[in-house]
This record gives sequence, C-alpha cells and structure tokens, in this order.
Amino acid sequence: MDINSDTAVPDHGEDRASERVSGVTDAYARLLGRRLRQIRQQKGYSLTAVESRSGEEFKASVLGAYERGERTIAVTRLMRLADQYSVPLDQLLPGAGDTQPATPEGRPTMRLDLTKVARLGGPEGDLLRRQLGLVQLSRQDFNGRVMSIRHDDQRVLAGIFGVREDRIWDHLAERGLLTGP
Repeated sequence: MDINSDTAVPDHGEDRASERVSGVTDAYARLLGRRLRQIRQQKGYSLTAVESRSGEEFKASVLGAYERGERTIAVTRLMRLADQYSVPLDQLLPGAGDTQPATPEGRPTMRLDLTKVARLGGPEGDLLRRQLGLVQLSRQDFNGRVMSIRHDDQRVLAGIFGVREDRIWDHLAERGLLTGP
C-alpha cells in the first residue's frame, strides 16, 4: 500500500508474498502438530492426561488445536511441553524421527523394561541409562516404558556390563531388566 496516498492501494506483490508465507506457516503448523501428537501418543498420554499432568497449563482443546495445526504454539510453551513429555525440545520439531532403521529380519529383539533400568544403581546403571538415552534420541522413541534393543546395540550393552556379547541376554535377564515380547 502507498502510505502517501489518501486511498489505500494494495501492493499485489506484497499480498502474494504474504500468502506464500502464510501457506508455509500453515504447512509447518500441521507438521509440528503431527509431531506433537506422535510424541504424546508414544508417551501413552491422552489429551486430558496432559491437561491434568500439566496442572491445566495445556488445556486438552488447545493442545488438540496445536496437534491439528489450527493454532501456532509459542517457543516458550513448546519448551514447557517438551518438559511435560520429558523429551529434548528439538525432538518436538518436524523432521525429527522421520526415519527409523528396521531390525534385520530373523534376529530376535531384546526388550528392556526402562522403569527397571531407571532403578538400576551404580556406575553400570549410569552408563546404561546414558547409552539408552542416546539410542532413544537416535530412534526418536520416547515412550519411556520399554525399548527394543537391536542386534548392533547388544555389543555396546555387553561392553557396559563387561560380559561377552553372547551372554548379554542372560546377564540382563538375571538382573530382571528384560520384558516380554
């Protein structure tokens, strides 16, 4: 618009640029919303559970609007939501977790009970939790209860516990850290 004129004359180039920005913003809001929903569901939370857990800071209806891409969320609120979900902030952003390597077929999957791992004491427990935290980040898997350990991860776990790789299943079972399929 020409601010020196008595009548408002639209600058059509400006309108088109605004539409492009708005379209990108809307698309990003939808991607962000899908990511927020994905993390919430991985954690096993309903919308009302998040509302309750947050002391009603995150109303179910508003969180649902974020997840549908109907509302944008401020960075400070996104930070608080990351705290509610116990995940790093960057993991709530679109693009995080788009790929997950598949477990090679024919190999059994070891499943660790993360609640029991959280109670494991000593330096081994600290190392195990740190390693599993890295695995969670690389896989974008924040359900917080169970983690599937792939064949390649077993070597690292064997090193943490100081056992041979072919004994790691037995070692973790003896400690009560494995869970059913």
